[in-house]
Amino acid sequence: MPRETILVVEDEEEIQELVRYNLQNEGYRIEVAESGEAALEKLDLMPDLVILDLMLPGMSGLDFCRRLKRNPATNSIPVVMLTAKRAEADIVTGLEMGADDYIPKPFSPRVLVARVRAVLRRAVTEPADEGDTLQRHNVTIHPGRFEVYVDEELVNLTATEFRVLCVLMQRPGWVFTRSQIAQRIHGSDHLTNDRSIDVQMVGLRRKLGSAGRFVETIRGVGYRFKE
Repeated sequence: MPRETILVVEDEEEIQELVRYNLQNEGYRIEVAESGEAALEKLDLMPDLVILDLMLPGMSGLDFCRRLKRNPATNSIPVVMLTAKRAEADIVTGLEMGADDYIPKPFSPRVLVARVRAVLRRAVTEPADEGDTLQRHNVTIHPGRFEVYVDEELVNLTATEFRVLCVLMQRPGWVFTRSQIAQRIHGSDHLTNDRSIDVQMVGLRRKLGSAGRFVETIRGVGYRFKE
């Protein structure tokens, strides 16, 4: 019986087949789109994850990601960028838009499968009791409902931003290094850099508005949520 559905947005046939072969062997159901426009038409399938090439004919991968994340019906779908672009600016832009991870080409099929498993695992939100609600200052998190409120107004966060905020608010006053934050939200096998965590913090603060001041930078160490 098929497991989660993965939409692969990739125009190179060899890469399509490599991704399809390895993920189908793991039991995933694979849909393929060769362009951003074709991928938009397949979103009615509500895939559990999108593997997205950034360099596509017509609509770019970043433009597709932007449209995906701006649509309330699809913004919770996790995205893994699969790209030959190695420039930090491209990776940072994708992460800032809400992408969950990236894999540079050429890639190891084992790494691909491991990253996909990790992202899908993180995307599953366990039900939580009302007692699990976190409240610090004027910020409230309802983990089971995947909702964040500032002064009782709903804040629209990406899945990664939500997890970062949960990590910080669970231990107010505790300073987390960038590496600790990355491991808690992505897993111990995740490869990241300081810049990607900094980008998540910039986006998180901006969306929290006036409450963003509670996410404090501890120079040379990391971040904390103010007690």
